[in-house]
Formats: sequence, C-alpha cells, structure tokens
Amino acid sequence: MSEHEKEEIKIRPFWYSDIWLFPKLITVITTLDKEGRVNAAPYSHIMQYDVMHKNPSMILGFRQDSHTFVNICDTGEFVVNCPSADYLDDMMQTARFFPAGVNELEHTRFTPIPSRKVKPPSIAECPQIAECTVKEIVRLEKSSGIVIANIEAIVMDKGLEAMGREDRIKAMNLPIGLGDEKRRYYYHTFADRLACHELEDPPTAYQGADATTTMDWDEGATGHLMRIPPGIRQLVIGQVESFARGEGSDRVTEALFARMAEESGMDEAVMDRFRS
Repeated sequence: MSEHEKEEIKIRPFWYSDIWLFPKLITVITTLDKEGRVNAAPYSHIMQYDVMHKNPSMILGFRQDSHTFVNICDTGEFVVNCPSADYLDDMMQTARFFPAGVNELEHTRFTPIPSRKVKPPSIAECPQIAECTVKEIVRLEKSSGIVIANIEAIVMDKGLEAMGREDRIKAMNLPIGLGDEKRRYYYHTFADRLACHELEDPPTAYQGADATTTMDWDEGATGHLMRIPPGIRQLVIGQVESFARGEGSDRVTEALFARMAEESGMDEAVMDRFRS
C-alpha cells in the first residue's frame, strides 16, 4: 500500500467529531434564563464572523433544545469564557446534563464575576472573555441553532494584551479540543509546544526603491506605503491608484490615501497591524 493511498469515508452523524479532526477553542458559555438563573455549558462550535473591528461579531452553533440556546433566544445575551488547561476538569463538570435551572458553576472551582456590558456573569478564572449580544438567530431545519452575535466587550487578564503573542499563548495556556469518542471520552491538547513560521515575501514583492507606481505620490502617501509589508505593496499600490482615478485625481496624496483606507475599513487601527 502506498504511504499516501486514500480511501473515501462514509459521512455519518457526528462526522465532524468522530472522523474529521477539527481543532477547536474550548469555551464555557454563561447565560441567564428568563427567571435570572445562571447556566454554564461548554461549546466549541464558535468562530469569528465579521472580523472588522468596527463590527466585531462571532458565529456560534448549538443544539436547539440546549439550555444555552434557549436562554440566548429568551434574553439575547451571553458570555464566552475561555478557561485555561488547569480548569479542564471544571469545564467537563459544566458538560454534565443537569436539569434546567441548575447553576453548573456551583459544581466547579469557577468563580462568577459581574460582566461589564451584559447581565450573565463572567468567569474569573478565564483569561479571555467575550461579552456578547444577539444580532441574528438562524434555526436550521431539524438541525442546529446558529447565533450571530455582536461582541460588546473583550475582557482579558491584566497584562496579557501587552505581551508578545508567544508569551501570551503560553501564559493563557488555552486547551484545544480535538473531539470526543462516543460522546464520553474527550480529547484535548495544550500550548506547551509552539511552532512559528515566518511568512516570506513573494518574488515579486516591492522593496523600498523598487516600488513602482504609475502615478505621482506625495511624500506623506509614500511614507504610508513604505510602512506596509513588501509582500502586499503591489496590491496596495493598485488599489490606491484605482481609487485616485475614480476620484478624478492624477496624484496620490496623503489625504487621499487616508480617505481610501477609511472607506475600505482600513483605518489607522487596522493599518498599524500591517505596518513593518
């Protein structure tokens, strides 16, 4: 048999967990029911939805009869708490099928704390928290309930934001879920080993003096361009010059560059992330 010989696998219920490996972020979602009672349960069907910082949102999936989904539909609010690997046993306690109205946090070491923008509590032991409100709910026929949520607040342990990414990953020690077997045995991996690969510039990347433009650029606009990584300068030059022509200008000015960036959602906060 060839080392890379393939076979087709039958697609069965729970294929995403039993067969396909989907490394996922582990979270504990806290909600309140209509009577104001706390509920907590683990979920990993979660992903960013609108990535632009002016409209930050997440998309999440639930069983439609789950206490969490029912509470979200009833109240429109919830909190996504990301526990460290030290609290996996506590996270698994919240996965137990307690009756409605039971506060799962009372069966864990987790400490509820007030949230800043929503009514459901946050969890003190979680280094990374997102407070959310409902934007849209989609009920898939005979399937999941999908929630698109606005992120009202991102809350982290003090000092984490200032760390470099590698140090922050190690400090948070977030577990990664690797699925379960027969809905009983759950597998996780941890951030005790990291691999880092640097993205190389393409052969056509524009370096400093090699950046070729077809229009005149003033000093301010050129300065902005030179702070953009070489690998995407060619793309940016084309976009900015096309915008300038659409504005009836034969010259790229700093003000025009800034206006194009703003209109496309690439304001100063976004540009700072890409500047060399």
